[in-house]
Amino acid sequence: MGHITGKNIYRKLGEKIDNLTIRAPWNEALYKIFKTLYSEEEADVVSKMPYSLSKFDRVQKITKYEKTKLRKILDNLCSKGLVVDMWLNEDYYYMPAPMVIGIFEFTMMRTGGNLDSALWAQLFNDYLHGDDSFYAANAQNGEKISVMRAIPHEGTVEDYMEVLDYEKATSIVESANKFSIALCSCRHEKLHIGKKECGDEVPLSTCSTFGMAADYLIRNNIAKEVSKSEMLENIARSKELGLVFNADNIKKNVTFICHCCKCCCNALLGISKFGYPNMVVTSNYIAKVKEAICVGCGKCAHACPISAIEMVQDSSNPKKKKAVIDASVCLGCGVCALSCKTKALKLDKRNQRVLHPETTFERVILQSLERGTLHNQIFDNPENIGQKVMSGIVGGFLKLPSVKKALMSDTLRSRFLKSMEFGLKLQGKGWMAKL
Repeated sequence: MGHITGKNIYRKLGEKIDNLTIRAPWNEALYKIFKTLYSEEEADVVSKMPYSLSKFDRVQKITKYEKTKLRKILDNLCSKGLVVDMWLNEDYYYMPAPMVIGIFEFTMMRTGGNLDSALWAQLFNDYLHGDDSFYAANAQNGEKISVMRAIPHEGTVEDYMEVLDYEKATSIVESANKFSIALCSCRHEKLHIGKKECGDEVPLSTCSTFGMAADYLIRNNIAKEVSKSEMLENIARSKELGLVFNADNIKKNVTFICHCCKCCCNALLGISKFGYPNMVVTSNYIAKVKEAICVGCGKCAHACPISAIEMVQDSSNPKKKKAVIDASVCLGCGVCALSCKTKALKLDKRNQRVLHPETTFERVILQSLERGTLHNQIFDNPENIGQKVMSGIVGGFLKLPSVKKALMSDTLRSRFLKSMEFGLKLQGKGWMAKL
């Protein structure tokens, strides 16, 4: 088969992962992650796989691996969380796992057996926190579509406002048909490197997944299946602990809710440590202070997971401080309001409604457009010369700032997504638009 070997195969794998929905810039730290997690043969298979969901026969045809051997390789990759296999339309569909949500989370969620979690934690920390390159690659241009969005805690929004079902953690749970809970990858990572500061009262096992995502994790022994009541208890406990709910950034068929703390969550640290507020998409709400009843206790500032609240001197009362919200970074998560005993803090409507994609299909398309990788979703066979040529031509066009801006605009975005959906239907893949 003429496989590439050694560091070159991992460099090729790096190019593949970097061209998925989340950019993963290459450096020595990423090479060490890949060399530790993937065998050279596994790296070769993933680098040749189609970018989008594909049946086994198509993967086999493109990679040119013998079927029995390929099946074994894919099964092993899925069990490690490096390839995702989804049960759809009475068949399994495979795709490479992106760095986030994917390689990092699924690796650090694994339990049992002879796992080198401490080594993995250090490798990922070196990559994600050695510098800001990962965050810059995904958020330095003011991107609007991230993989996660904040959900307001129920009871923290002003009473006269309607909160839609996709903005409520309990409604997301109620609408799902399968549930799993797993280790929080970020807390597990920070535990092993000695940076988990949230104490023993914040448990490791909180990560909540639903529907087809739960099915994938359960089948591959990455998460434990739980009942709806157990999931609701998990949600209630995290609210009591003042954790941030960061959910799948879609409105329909939400696949996960992360229960995040400010000391461990890599997405929140992307905001508080590296200064990229759009690593997490805000809710449609923002914290507002009722100064007349604020006592200046500072509990909200302490609770805020991204330090968006500052206690400043009250000019009308030199003996008192007041809470001031930094509207440019406030997530609208409601954690501050949970800590406010006087009810001086509540969430109010933002002046401008936030863009949350309807479906996974929409998020992938818009996210890839912003990050310059959409051409790989359109021409997804990296081993086909014709597709590689077309991918290069279309990719160059889609990367033009003026084109991105136009397609993301309120005027064209809906028509653009409809045309992408129509293209799927022509290929017999219309079902993918409903995911």
